[in-house]
Amino acid sequence: MALEIKVPPVGESVTEVTVATWNKKEGDFVNQDEILCELESDKATFELPSEASGVLHIIAQKGDTLPIGAVLCSLEPGGNGNGQPKQEKAAEPVSSPSTTTNNAPVEKTTPVTASVIEMKVPSVGESVNEVTISSWSKKDGDLVKQDEVLCELESDKATFELPSEASGVLRIVAQKGETLPIGALICRIEVGAEQPAASDNSQPVQSTEAKPATAQQPAAKTSYATGHASPSAEKILAEKGIEAKQVSGTGVDGRITKSDALNAEKPAAVTNKAPEAKPATTQPTAGTAPATASSGSREQRRQKLSPLRKTVARRLVAVKNETAMLTTFNEVDMKPIMELRAKYKDKFKEKHGVGLGFMSFFAKAVCVALQEWPAVNAMIDADEIVYNDFCDISIAVSAPKGLVVPVIRNAEKMSFAQIEAEVVRLATKARDNKLTIEEMTGGTFTITNGGVFGSMMSTPIINAPQSAILGMHNIVERPVAINGQVEIRPMMYVALSYDHRIIDGRESVSFLVRVKQLLEDPSRLLLEI
Repeated sequence: MALEIKVPPVGESVTEVTVATWNKKEGDFVNQDEILCELESDKATFELPSEASGVLHIIAQKGDTLPIGAVLCSLEPGGNGNGQPKQEKAAEPVSSPSTTTNNAPVEKTTPVTASVIEMKVPSVGESVNEVTISSWSKKDGDLVKQDEVLCELESDKATFELPSEASGVLRIVAQKGETLPIGALICRIEVGAEQPAASDNSQPVQSTEAKPATAQQPAAKTSYATGHASPSAEKILAEKGIEAKQVSGTGVDGRITKSDALNAEKPAAVTNKAPEAKPATTQPTAGTAPATASSGSREQRRQKLSPLRKTVARRLVAVKNETAMLTTFNEVDMKPIMELRAKYKDKFKEKHGVGLGFMSFFAKAVCVALQEWPAVNAMIDADEIVYNDFCDISIAVSAPKGLVVPVIRNAEKMSFAQIEAEVVRLATKARDNKLTIEEMTGGTFTITNGGVFGSMMSTPIINAPQSAILGMHNIVERPVAINGQVEIRPMMYVALSYDHRIIDGRESVSFLVRVKQLLEDPSRLLLEI
């Protein structure tokens, strides 16, 4: 009875593979564990060994894409060659240098296959379901030590380092730039694979016959696969008009993988632009052409969106589409706060070790107003309204990789000095990309300060699932009427964007007016009135 060989499972996130090459032909007699073909997924290339000895009957052809579990080929036992492979297997040890060297490969392969540790994407937070490999600190085949950093994983909220779980040889599965779900395979650590290096050092001393064995290995690595593009990579290269010989392969034995083909787009774009630039310089007499050519560079650059930027974009669009967002405005006379800061900022910093900024005044005023108007501090969960009896204030910070919103926990119980110290701590960690998931999770209300960049007025977008956000802006001296007389005052426009599904106009306007009162008379914050 023929034995069917099916596509094996090669990873949690891999659902299909492509037959890259067949190492055997239809009707060939194959031995058990002999490599039949190579299967390529969107992440790596795998060799498929024969499960038994017999005559090969190929079902799936080269280039076919098959789901996991599909039949690749069948093996028919028996045949005239049934006894031949046994003799060939027996003859192989005889042709080897000695019986002791025969045992050496067994000792090498047994610990490697028996102690291979699979490194998978760890769980990095409740709301994070996928990460992107931003960079590899080690290369494939490198010897790594336990707890040594292998790569950096980037989620939509933060960047994490992945340490090695053991010492051994690194085998990379997922390449740089790939996005993987939680639990997906990143790489493998071959524990004990460093031991053959010591045994190989002793073999050349005992016998020179070990040298041909090592010389044969690189020859096998540069065989049929070197410079050969996989079906998916070949298709991508054909669409881009790039020849396979122009691309260096990073796959098994130098094969050109799908990721190699995708990364070949940038050099192709550069080579395409170069010929276009030459005719422009060789035709200086074409009327306005010289003026256009000499006006400056017209090159374009393409950069892939980071996971953080993609997530921010997706969530902002979702907020606009899924909430009934409105914005109400008011203005605040900042003279009382500025006079208070000018009077006590030196003593404040001397005592508390932190400067007295505007954020602590706004945070304290917001906490008082949120407790008076709890709907602004609430959020919608399905068909329920969740009211929060605490104030976790999110502070929007512009970090190098994009906008992040760390949270000040229980800000309603903090003093001015505690709030200022927490703002400095979180802002510093954000700019150094050191924020943790816990420091950015939650938040019941957000404050964003576009005034530091010179914004006069804006309509901030709600930070879902929150229901409101307060926007601060720059301080500009403007003429205003004070007790019937025109005076020049430092004024700031403030904006409150809110979800009209849960917050009515009366509540939103009253909340903003309350914040205005507290800021224009800071003594109210101290006296809690």
